[in-house]
Amino acid sequence: MSDFNATAQIKPRRLAESLVERFAQRMREGTLKRGDKLPTETQIMAAESVSRSVVRDALSRMQAAGLVETQHGVGTFVLDMPAPEGFNVGPATIMLLSDVLDLLEFRLSLEVQAAGMAAERATPQAIDELEQALKALLQGPEKSGSTTNADFQFHLKIAKAAGNPYLIDIMKHLGTKLIPRTRMNSAYTGQSNRSTYLAGINAEHQQIFDAIVSKQVDAARAAMFLHLSNSRMRLREAQKLQAVYSE
Repeated sequence: MSDFNATAQIKPRRLAESLVERFAQRMREGTLKRGDKLPTETQIMAAESVSRSVVRDALSRMQAAGLVETQHGVGTFVLDMPAPEGFNVGPATIMLLSDVLDLLEFRLSLEVQAAGMAAERATPQAIDELEQALKALLQGPEKSGSTTNADFQFHLKIAKAAGNPYLIDIMKHLGTKLIPRTRMNSAYTGQSNRSTYLAGINAEHQQIFDAIVSKQVDAARAAMFLHLSNSRMRLREAQKLQAVYSE
């Protein structure tokens, strides 16, 4: 790929990131509040002087982060507030496979406790939201659109069910970079064990959900610990596969 083509691909991505940050700042300032309807794609294109693809990329990023929700045929609405600025750990710092593995260790210190808190504190509404996120995850990419986004939403709903605002802010700030699935998908594409790999992840998420719903605090912590520990193991195995197939 030429330097020109690489630059051409990077520019729209940066424009989308900039657009997300502008919307996030308006949410922090209160210009956009929870429940407010965003302008249409055409209106955003005119107001921000960007292309439709940039607008759609930005909206997709905000939806994946849990900031907005799109209701087909109705519009896109502000769902939640963005994480505060000034947090140094973020998507820009998570580039290498080693970074993802380090992040999984970081998640162990947060999400194991969050799962236990969710089992203890989850409201009926939080359980319902978590169940919907699990259903979207189990449906797979054919129906949910993106397994990475669905995976992130499931973990974000656990953080919300835990009821700790700082935990929610950290999860939102990291966004879909929390999920190592995209790196593993590339290694498993076309391989016979891909279905086994996906089935294992789905079973782990189901175990976490079942423990939270049944209010088994210790079981919820154990299920989350098992899931994240297995994720580290799967990522290391995917790394080995990628090395083999690149030779």
